[in-house]
Amino acid sequence: MSNRAVAWTVRAALALPFVVALVTLATTHWTPVLDLAMTEFRVRDVFGRHSPLIGLPGRIGTFPQQGSHPGPLSFYLLAPVYRLLGSTAYSMLVGTAVINLGAAWTAVWVASRRGGRRLIVGVGAVLMVGMAWLGASVLTQPWNPYLPLVSFVVVLLCTWGVLDGDDVLLAPLVFFASLCAQTHVPYLALCVALCALAFGSVALRWLRDRGIDRTSRRSVLWAVLIGAVVWLPVFIDQVRHDPGNITMLRRHFLSPPEPPVGFGVGVKTVLAHFDIARVVVGSARRSSDFLARLGDLAGGHWQIGALVMLAWAAAAVLSWRLDDRRIVRLHVVVAVATAVAFLSTARIFGKVWYYLTLWSWSIALLAVAATVWTAIAWWERSERRPLPVVQVAAAITLVGLAVFVVDAATVDPPEARLSRSLGAVVGPTAAALADGVGAADGKGGTYAVVWADAYYFGSQGYGLISELERRGFTARAYETYHVPVTPQRITDPAHATAEVVLATGIDIAKWAAVAGAVEVADFEPRSAAELAEFDRLHDAAVSALADAGLDDVAAMVDSNLFGASVDPRLPAGVEAELARMLVLGEETAVFIAPPGTFDHVS
Repeated sequence: MSNRAVAWTVRAALALPFVVALVTLATTHWTPVLDLAMTEFRVRDVFGRHSPLIGLPGRIGTFPQQGSHPGPLSFYLLAPVYRLLGSTAYSMLVGTAVINLGAAWTAVWVASRRGGRRLIVGVGAVLMVGMAWLGASVLTQPWNPYLPLVSFVVVLLCTWGVLDGDDVLLAPLVFFASLCAQTHVPYLALCVALCALAFGSVALRWLRDRGIDRTSRRSVLWAVLIGAVVWLPVFIDQVRHDPGNITMLRRHFLSPPEPPVGFGVGVKTVLAHFDIARVVVGSARRSSDFLARLGDLAGGHWQIGALVMLAWAAAAVLSWRLDDRRIVRLHVVVAVATAVAFLSTARIFGKVWYYLTLWSWSIALLAVAATVWTAIAWWERSERRPLPVVQVAAAITLVGLAVFVVDAATVDPPEARLSRSLGAVVGPTAAALADGVGAADGKGGTYAVVWADAYYFGSQGYGLISELERRGFTARAYETYHVPVTPQRITDPAHATAEVVLATGIDIAKWAAVAGAVEVADFEPRSAAELAEFDRLHDAAVSALADAGLDDVAAMVDSNLFGASVDPRLPAGVEAELARMLVLGEETAVFIAPPGTFDHVS
């Protein structure tokens, strides 16, 4: 089989789980909430008069004047598939799969440029193991911390290729690095450092050779042009707004609101992702528990990770005595990425959420691959006979493929329970608005969506705006939410026809008693057994919080469940109880009220 045929066989294997996942997801109606609803706002706006110039809002600055992630490239990449498939929510899942598969195929192309079938199949094995570990839910979800994960592998491989003299890879390096850095700010320092390493190596070669090769010059110019085009919207925003988003990012990270976690925490956090045993065991025995799965993605034991890193460091030292300098350069990329990872993770402030360091898994897998490559090269040099590398890598790929396909065949849409609750109330709400129930006035009205959410800080409220907009209604929010819902989706009570109030938990009874408010939809997501479990967890958590002297947090369990679940003072065991309550959900209802009612009630 030719190298070209091998490469396409690997690509086909990488594509199969995505096809299975998309077929599975097509069988379930999905209603985006929170960040994914905000993403759809911006994808919907692409190429219109309100085309996005910056990324999704983040924990940057202070609400409601918070900043956003650097750039909008992911929205522009999602838009073609979104339009082609009828601007449905499902089309965003397809678009995400296309982006990730395109990145995986690009990685195989890089491998085919840098070596023969050994490298092609080896890179395919690394990709398959990594993607099987992350899972179909992560890799089909257009959430900004997830979307760049496969693209970051391309960044690492392209940096290695440029160090090895393949300047053609500068263009894909800049493109995929821009996608990562714009989509989620934790990638920014890593991608800047890796691009600097690549361009620096080109400059050093030019100085050493005392001249510039035409192909190299053309590659640099293409890379610069691509960088200028994809970053243009970001700089347009900076010029058009005061302050621009670049300014807000700079202020936030130069003067953080809390002390950074420090170098010790940063190192242990990254090392936890070098626990490759977690990848192997976790892929083979994937937990069906949502919270346990997130715990796995956060990393394993940092002590095991330290041992893996020591093995990699030993291999990096040994590689200097090998004739194949590609191995040395791969170790250099791992070393630079790991060093920047330590430093950037040490600068995290507040809670170190699992999604802030997901890119560490890619660095760890590349470190293991470099270590194995070094060992193979040493063996073959000393024994003077080849090892069955292609066969072993192909076997690993097939095992990873089987794991990934099984996971893809059972994948659920993002935030399935929140989505189900919202989906249950959207139809009746839209019908009531169209029929002029209460203060509504049909599709010609302007409707301010507000929320009294005792459950999940308004997550479903953003989705309700998006779903009403999808159905042709003019759905808006009030000024407080101008950043997450975009400024063009803002109104005020003076211009609103009615308020559409999404209420959850204890707030439903409060709104049922409001004069002029008409209940038009209600949904209870919990079964009788789940209601009993929720009540048991509620009583246990409130009791434990009261015993710990945290009466303020105990009160939040009923009025702001998510806020209570992330309080840093929680006693042992309570966080898990509250997190489980979040998974179980709460009753959700929708009311139509006259404009201005929300201010009086709240």
